[in-house]
Amino acid sequence: MRETIDCLVVGAGVIGLAIARKLTEVGREVLVIEEEPGIGTQTSSRNSEVIHAGIYYPEKSIKANLCVAGKKLLYQYCSERNIDHSKIGKLIVATDETETLLLKQFVERASSNGVNDLTWLDQQQIRRMEPALKFHSAVFSPSTGIIDSHGFMLSLQGDAENNGAIFVFRSPFIKGKVNNEGIDVEVGGSEPMSLTCKTLINSAGLHATKIAHTIQGFPRGKIPKPFFGKAHYYTLSRKSPFNHLIYPVNKASTSLGVHVTLDLAGQARFGPDLNWIDDIDYEFDQSRESMFYEAIRKYFPDLKDGELQPGYTGIRPKISGPTQPAADFRIQDHRSHGVEGLVNLFGIESPGLTASLAIAEYVKNLLPNLNQR
Repeated sequence: MRETIDCLVVGAGVIGLAIARKLTEVGREVLVIEEEPGIGTQTSSRNSEVIHAGIYYPEKSIKANLCVAGKKLLYQYCSERNIDHSKIGKLIVATDETETLLLKQFVERASSNGVNDLTWLDQQQIRRMEPALKFHSAVFSPSTGIIDSHGFMLSLQGDAENNGAIFVFRSPFIKGKVNNEGIDVEVGGSEPMSLTCKTLINSAGLHATKIAHTIQGFPRGKIPKPFFGKAHYYTLSRKSPFNHLIYPVNKASTSLGVHVTLDLAGQARFGPDLNWIDDIDYEFDQSRESMFYEAIRKYFPDLKDGELQPGYTGIRPKISGPTQPAADFRIQDHRSHGVEGLVNLFGIESPGLTASLAIAEYVKNLLPNLNQR
């Protein structure tokens, strides 16, 4: 027997959780399905856990707008719910004159995105703030921070469940079919389900494009080609010499380079790199180690051999390849693909965690014509 439901959210990563919470807040009936045994096991838990300021993204891009809006919402949410976080700040560091020219461009871009709190530091300020740092120039971003991403996701899940959302794990999306009454969906797992939903939110991260391909009646030309960007993170085996996040100026358009982040316990970790892969694979590639030492020593020359330890890997759900500029978030509704009630979220990589609450608001506003309870 096929059950009819209001909203089906596919994926219980930070984006799916935030959207489920927001939709239940406005009275929607929400079912969340997730193929993994718990929340946020993939991209959402395999990242730098940084609250981004909104500096690097092109002016008027969805990434820029939702990052800046999401940052404000995220700090407020964490403060209200006592979720571990710290507005620790970061230094964006240039190590030569050429990089300083690029850094000036970043400052201008940040201003165009509404990030107006960046400050140029003089030599004494930099040395006082970060004695271990090698630099030519640096800019300080006071609104960059770090967060306990799992604590954040648990809170989002709790909010959604308190508002009536139902979560079903180990339940993969098998296929869908567009009809006049909504979208028919087949869900796998130990207890398969056949559903018809009025609203389908495809927030499946690494699997979002694959799920779109399984929906009969959805135009294939609206599905971007997926790319997987694998990231490695190393941890420092000794006490961190840094007091803030350190981001070197990076000349590539597809990555921010190997930077220093601090977790909430103060441990330093370095990453991410960017390694293009064909399939989802979280195995740690130790051959990346020499590249890490070379990149890190440009701004941290006192790093000694043997002080880097393998940490973890993550994979970014990209929709632009290695020879292309980084793509913007692609959030589709019926106005772009013609299927009523279907919202696809493609390419939600960094700054997805920072932007998550703003993304949820954005998606909610794409559904103004649907009846609420």
